[in-house]
Amino acid sequence: MSLVHVTDLTVGFGDLRAVDGLSFRLEQGAALALVGESGSGKSTVASALLGLHRGTGARVGGSVEVAGVDVQRASDDELRRLRGAKAAMVFQDPLSSLDPYYAIGDQIAEVYRVHTRVSRRAARARAVEVLDRVGIPDAVRRSRSRPHEFSGGMRQRALIAMALACEPRLLIADEPTTALDVTVQAQILDLLHTLRQETGMGLLLVTHDVGVAAGSVDDVLVMRHGRAVERGPVAAVLGAPGQAYTRELLAAVPRVDAPRTPSPAPGEVVLEAKGLRREFGRGKRAFAAVDDVSLTVRRGETLGVVGESGSGKTTLGRMLVGLLEPTAGEVRHDGHARVGVDPAVQMVFQDPVSSLNPRRSVGESIADPLRARGERDEKRIRGRVRELLERVGLEGAHYDRYPHEFSGGQRQRVGIARALAADPRVIVCDEPVSALDVTTQAQVVALLGELQRELGLALVFVAHDLAVVRQVSDRVAVMRHGRIVEQGPADEVYDSPRDPYTRQLLAAVPALDPRIAARRRAERREVAVT
Repeated sequence: MSLVHVTDLTVGFGDLRAVDGLSFRLEQGAALALVGESGSGKSTVASALLGLHRGTGARVGGSVEVAGVDVQRASDDELRRLRGAKAAMVFQDPLSSLDPYYAIGDQIAEVYRVHTRVSRRAARARAVEVLDRVGIPDAVRRSRSRPHEFSGGMRQRALIAMALACEPRLLIADEPTTALDVTVQAQILDLLHTLRQETGMGLLLVTHDVGVAAGSVDDVLVMRHGRAVERGPVAAVLGAPGQAYTRELLAAVPRVDAPRTPSPAPGEVVLEAKGLRREFGRGKRAFAAVDDVSLTVRRGETLGVVGESGSGKTTLGRMLVGLLEPTAGEVRHDGHARVGVDPAVQMVFQDPVSSLNPRRSVGESIADPLRARGERDEKRIRGRVRELLERVGLEGAHYDRYPHEFSGGQRQRVGIARALAADPRVIVCDEPVSALDVTTQAQVVALLGELQRELGLALVFVAHDLAVVRQVSDRVAVMRHGRIVEQGPADEVYDSPRDPYTRQLLAAVPALDPRIAARRRAERREVAVT
């Protein structure tokens, strides 16, 4: 009997049919990836496997069997026994899945006690055991830490430890590496692969990142609009896709080995940083997030800034814009030392949801820079905002809509329109596409390139995704521990990296060829052992 057997699954919400007649099987010990864009229905399928739609008002049809349990017909008690004991789920955002008030070890122990009825001491010991198993150093001490005391990668490991506590037969991982930088992402994927080998559990990986799927699973099921588009062995589907949509998905994936088409010769220097340093904290607890960084950006060029979480790249970007004052050093705009915030340098943020006021229409948010410059004619303001909306691929009539009425990619376009409203010479983009699926990501990147060519903009593109940075950048600066360890033309940095850290970052980038992915995983294992 298959570990997972889904037949003609349908899931509807109101007038929307999120999943439409999907069928598939997953055998014990095997790994299957559900791949598709946002809105394809893949996360809805994952939730259906654990009966998480029950009581939500969703209409669920078809048949779902997981580890011998008929999910549709199971009682609430049977579903509770299924979740965690036989099948467990790891979600995209560990912060929303972990209680901020309780120690990590206590949360894992509680899950274990619910399913096994052991003593508190035994449950605590089990929590430490699984934390150690997923690579949390000094597990006894760290089990007493709260979620905010863990890094993003460690929180994701803690969630995996919680899922493993009861030794489930199936692990469902829903976008488990989306918010992580490349090296931590590689560590989490390697961990999942090792755990599957050691325990024999089945893995259902939900992802929009085709590269993540390539090195992690045996089979791929490509979804679109709630339906299966294509399914087969990962090497066959990614190496010779039979469907046009699968080919489109693959074509949209940025590749770290693809040189960028050279842009026109850059013009004069429009932004310069000299000896920038930014400290946080005081006394013995003070630390330098950015330490002695110097760089220049010219009109019409893109400078990519890459590095892991905590490397200082976002702090650098905020100093370039003027949102943070440097502890030492200076930022110069058009040859003059910057004083305060200069409208000529604007920022596009990573999360357009948190950077847009949910109580104001997007048109009003875009109009803010116009009003800040002294514009008072409401007719002219509304006309200019409509122009900007249309310029970034939206409709002028969207002026009165609110952020929640837009998709993630559309909200990012709103953020770009707001930056353009100030007629900037430089736009600093802080992880502008990290939360988007590959096709939406490609559209936003193409939009930025188009605006750059037409308006002569200089871009500073801050990101942890090395493939995207190569695609968009003329020059690249690699940051580590607050310093730039390597800087130069993009093709030189990528093709002939001088610094060991740059080589480490490049080796962690997901490969679309499963054979290359397997080789890199083996190489990382050898490095870890030695």
